[in-house]
Amino acid sequence: MQATLIKEILTTNCSDQTKTVMGWVRSKRESKKFAFLVINDGSCQANLQCIIDGDNESFSKLGGILTGASVKLTGKIVDSPAKGQAYEMQVQELEVFGLSAADYPLQKKGHTLEFLRDISQFRSRTNTFGAVFRVRNAAAMGVHEFFQKKHFNWVHTPIITGSDCEGAGELFQVTTLNLKDDHSKGPDYSKDFFGKPCYLTVSGQLQAEALALSHNRVYTFGPTFRAENSNTSRHLAEFWMVEPEVAFADIHDDMQLAEEFLKYVIGYVVDRHPDELAFFEKHYKEMSVELLQSIVKSDFTRITYTDAVDTLIKSGHKFEFPVEWGADLQSEHEKYLTDVVFKGPVIVYNYPKTIKPFYMRVNDDGKTVAAMDVLVPRIGEIIGGSQREERLDILEARMTEGGLDGHDLEWYKDLRRYGSVPHAGFGLGFERLVQYITGMGNIRDVIAFPRTPGKIQF
Repeated sequence: MQATLIKEILTTNCSDQTKTVMGWVRSKRESKKFAFLVINDGSCQANLQCIIDGDNESFSKLGGILTGASVKLTGKIVDSPAKGQAYEMQVQELEVFGLSAADYPLQKKGHTLEFLRDISQFRSRTNTFGAVFRVRNAAAMGVHEFFQKKHFNWVHTPIITGSDCEGAGELFQVTTLNLKDDHSKGPDYSKDFFGKPCYLTVSGQLQAEALALSHNRVYTFGPTFRAENSNTSRHLAEFWMVEPEVAFADIHDDMQLAEEFLKYVIGYVVDRHPDELAFFEKHYKEMSVELLQSIVKSDFTRITYTDAVDTLIKSGHKFEFPVEWGADLQSEHEKYLTDVVFKGPVIVYNYPKTIKPFYMRVNDDGKTVAAMDVLVPRIGEIIGGSQREERLDILEARMTEGGLDGHDLEWYKDLRRYGSVPHAGFGLGFERLVQYITGMGNIRDVIAFPRTPGKIQF
């Protein structure tokens, strides 16, 4: 049953060769003398036009074939006289795998993204989502290739965890306790599966630190979860994170790694999927191939948080959210820096310690921590990272300031007791990167089966 992918036919010289393709019917046109079937097999953005002569015995099988049917076609690949396609197939044999009912939801017309979210089982068959998921695949391969070339080990940190990495409290709890029981006095976690409260992870960073302090360079790439009851275009309950961690590294090493990483992955996609990116640029105006190429070629500006705040204040621009030292930068501030001031990617570093988590290294001024955010044009922050606090006494003081129970993090403090070294890392929300590359306006449209508040189809 082995078939040739349409991508292979369109990217190699297959003219005058007999090939077999298998895919789904996008459209059918027929007359008494011949018929046209337009087939897509998901391998690329393009379709393959297949012509069946009226004298061919397979012509009689066309009656029941509607949009969405799955077929196997064998025939001769020839140069196509039609505009916009290099080849077409002159069909010799037709086999139908599965017919499609007349109420197939993906008819040959435009569909809103909102409508397609309600039929996630089919939306990957559309031009838009076929392109999205091929780009997502390429971006994932770019992530792995970048780190593997730099001798990182891919590590698998726990999905079920006993720690809340950032103290956010927006966690999905994992329990085997019977919710129907009376818990008026609070759950008895000693009777739970793990004997203590456990959650779905929001980050693999803390465990990655442990592995970096034995393997030097590691990265995680897997699912994370946040129980944030937010129905916006920027939030998912289940999403994927890329989190590298490097031993013997400081904040400047971290910024350099983040810049190289982002440029590599974007360049990887640009080189491999020009057709998909051209499609996004035509149909989704937030996407620009020229912008992506400029990021790959640019040198990222680096500026301290203090200088960034001064720049924003001195600009005289009226922002919705006031700019002041000690407050986190808002999206409008970040985009002003990238789009107006520096006209390119910017890395802001050395943030006030009062707005950052306990594990970030306190700078010598005692006011700031060695944290950094990578900002890109159009959206602002896309990567956040820091040098980690490697000094036990200062780490404990920061935990106390934050009201954290150090008992559950004794293992984390042990990393500072026994052979501590400077180390750093960052996190990138993978869906945010795919969203940036494709220009899709809603993050739910760059993951196959989005999980959001009140919505879980499968």
